[in-house]
Formats: sequence, C-alpha cells, structure tokens
Amino acid sequence: MSTIRQFQVTFDCADTERVADFWCEVLGYVVAPPPSGFDTWADFNRSHFPEDEGSWLACLDPSGAGPRLFFQRVPEGKVAKNKVHLDVRVGTGLVGEERLAALEAECARLLPLGAVRERLLYDGTDSCIVMQDVEGNEFCLD
Repeated sequence: MSTIRQFQVTFDCADTERVADFWCEVLGYVVAPPPSGFDTWADFNRSHFPEDEGSWLACLDPSGAGPRLFFQRVPEGKVAKNKVHLDVRVGTGLVGEERLAALEAECARLLPLGAVRERLLYDGTDSCIVMQDVEGNEFCLD
C-alpha cells in the first residue's frame, strides 16, 4: 500500500485567471510554470483548446509547503454549497477577542480582492468567518 504525500486542490470555475489571481493573493501563491514544452499557460491552452482559451491554470506555494492549486474552466456555474472548502488558517493558537481581531483583519484585506463575507461564527472563545471567493465558492477564515 502506497502513502500519498502530495495532492492538489482543483477548482472548477468560469474564469480560471480571475479565480487563480484571487487565491494567489489570499495565500501568497504564484502562478506555476506552464507544462513542459510551453512558454506560457496561454500557449498550452491554445494547443489543447484553441476555441476556449484560459481552460487551465495552476498556482503553487513558493515555499513548497502548501498544495498546488489547479483551476479548470467548466461550462456550468456553481449551483449548491461546496462539499469541500478551504479553511484559511489565520487565527491558529489565538482565542477570544485576539482571534476575532486576526480574523476580522484578514477579512478586511480580502474584501477589496472580491471576497464576500457571509457570516461570523463566534461563541466567545472560538470563531471563524465564512466567506466566498470571487466565484462564490465558500471558504472559512479560521
């Protein structure tokens, strides 16, 4: 039995570049180099989907610690709640008002990037902020 040590998170989306740019800003990621044999992601996409540019794009954590993010264009829009979502860990080790302040500061940073705040979950000690990315995919500031 093999052990999987790497994985990527794939986003179905309408605008790969817009969603990838958003998540690069949120996480400090960079656009990954294009697949071997191509100078740019646009060249790669044109070779596979000449009628539908921008079908694929990938981003990665420049430190190598986080998973690769892959963005693929799909024809259908989001119609229901995500079954899986990302928790952006900005309040790790913090509790109460200190944790809430860290989450609120990150929320304020993400709103101008196109994020949408859904709701705050707070019980006086633990907290998270439920948000949406630029295409309505839910994620949490945790």
